[in-house]
Amino acid sequence: MRITPLLASLAMLTAAGGAATHATPAGGPAGTSPPGEPPEVRVATYNASLNRASEGELVRDLSTGDDPQARAVAEVIQHTRPDVLLLNEFDHVPRQRAVDLFRENYLEEPQRDAEPIDYPYAYTAPSNTGVPSGFDLNNDGTVGGGDDALGFGAFPGQYGMVVLSRYPIETGDVRTFRNFRWRDMPGALLPDDPSTPRPADWYSPAELDVVRLSSKSHWDVPVRVGSRTVHVLASHPTPPTFDGPEDRNGLRNHDEIRFWADYVRPGRSSYIYDDDGVRGGLRPGASFVVMGDQNSDPLDGDSVDGAIGQLLDHPRMYDPLPMSDGAAEAARLQGGANDEHRGDPRYDTADFADDPAPGNLRVDYVLPSRQLRPAGAGVFWPERSDPLSELTGEYPFPTSDHRLVWADLRVPR
Repeated sequence: MRITPLLASLAMLTAAGGAATHATPAGGPAGTSPPGEPPEVRVATYNASLNRASEGELVRDLSTGDDPQARAVAEVIQHTRPDVLLLNEFDHVPRQRAVDLFRENYLEEPQRDAEPIDYPYAYTAPSNTGVPSGFDLNNDGTVGGGDDALGFGAFPGQYGMVVLSRYPIETGDVRTFRNFRWRDMPGALLPDDPSTPRPADWYSPAELDVVRLSSKSHWDVPVRVGSRTVHVLASHPTPPTFDGPEDRNGLRNHDEIRFWADYVRPGRSSYIYDDDGVRGGLRPGASFVVMGDQNSDPLDGDSVDGAIGQLLDHPRMYDPLPMSDGAAEAARLQGGANDEHRGDPRYDTADFADDPAPGNLRVDYVLPSRQLRPAGAGVFWPERSDPLSELTGEYPFPTSDHRLVWADLRVPR
């Protein structure tokens, strides 16, 4: 990862510590900038691990208002107070029922000494996770189960996503790419069956007709901030593990990340089509933020070499380098695989198993387009001496094995 003088200076500002679609309009945006100044917006991504083992379980848990994990996740959000937030691993439930319950019973209620927070706008949509493919995609001789779904999951919508916003979501202009087929990406890294001489033949032609690129989905969610639209480009690529020598998940992770790298470059996005059949990517000059758990570290872990570099080194975006002292402390105290890592542990965003590998990694990102000027960034990972560290903790985690990652951006008028 390259660190330019601009990004090195920005790093000094970072803080530790820390089938139908829906959008709900109500209330107004948060305003944090003086009159005449560009709006300053805090955007964040958080793999909150609010997924459950069975369909309907999340709704039951959130209905109580007293689920310990949901309360702790809400408290993290209340302390960091993002204006626009992407939640990964939040089970998709039709008619936005789980989203509404989380807002009403947890975010809009004070958690201990934290202030409530209101997100009048929300967007969620179906996910590929748990949707049966009808094929033996892992080639184990049987059809069925999470590994043979269009995206790994025990039921449709498990490990879904939601965007919460204090600014209006331009619902009519949302684009989703859940149905985009992997084979339709030019130069796709399709997996190869090492037991045959033919190339890229892990999937049969019939399977390639149904195999989708997105393990969950890719969304372009436009958010209106003052007079400018900022496109939230949300996704959650598959982990590059849990496969064999064909590396089907690692290759898919690489191409899921590549999708956004191509989408924001007009000369490379003509092959892309959305779920309404509209072709092409983001228009030139549009403001955007790529957000989500990308499941790829720039230097360590199991992802394909250069996978996340497709975004970190992209000419249209920059890396605000969120960091925390808590991540550096955790790597030092936990040891194991962390001792062999090449990356700076201050940038880690996930507390994974240390022995065996992979150790703690940087996998969660907020990557703005260059016209969105930086004002600060951080990872909510308090040191042990901070009372808020009980919200992150160690396995079994009170919230998630991932940390909330945020960046403050000045949006030009």
